[in-house]
Amino acid sequence: MEASDKAENSNKWLNNLVAVSVVILTVFLAISKVKDDNIVQAMQKAKSESVDAWAEYQFARVKLHVDENGLAQLRLLETTGTIDKTLAAKQAAEYEADIAKYKERSKETRAKAEQLEKEYDRLNFHDDQFDMSEVFISIAIAVAAVSALVDSFLMLYFAWGSGAIGLMFGVAGFLGWNIRPEWLAQLLGT
Repeated sequence: MEASDKAENSNKWLNNLVAVSVVILTVFLAISKVKDDNIVQAMQKAKSESVDAWAEYQFARVKLHVDENGLAQLRLLETTGTIDKTLAAKQAAEYEADIAKYKERSKETRAKAEQLEKEYDRLNFHDDQFDMSEVFISIAIAVAAVSALVDSFLMLYFAWGSGAIGLMFGVAGFLGWNIRPEWLAQLLGT
């Protein structure tokens, strides 16, 4: 009878530990999922703005090219001597002003697009941390549940280890720590 009581107390203790572990991990997972979703929204915004900035950059480069060609043709026509010099000078000044404007706009939009791409990459880094956190916490919850079914403290310890890794990645994501194994990011990425 005494051995039966010890086994029952051990089983109850294991089940209590599993229950507390699952609750803690699930709550953390739910909170970090909200943060991860917000990061994904910010990533989508940064990517959209980056695409827009690159489109604006390309537009400015095309306009620059057109104006440079126009100025070159005007200069070529000036060599024929059959063109109104006053009108040609006015048109050349307009081309040169536009060329300067589009060169400056190109620099600005390129810098903006590159900055938005950096922001996307920064956000993606933290998104990966939350993804890794979710993976390890999900494994921990599943293994903890099985440990209760098979009465195995060893499996619960494994679940705690996996959960600790998941919590570490999640906390790193919240606090902006630079923790992300590249091999795991590649494995879980596209």
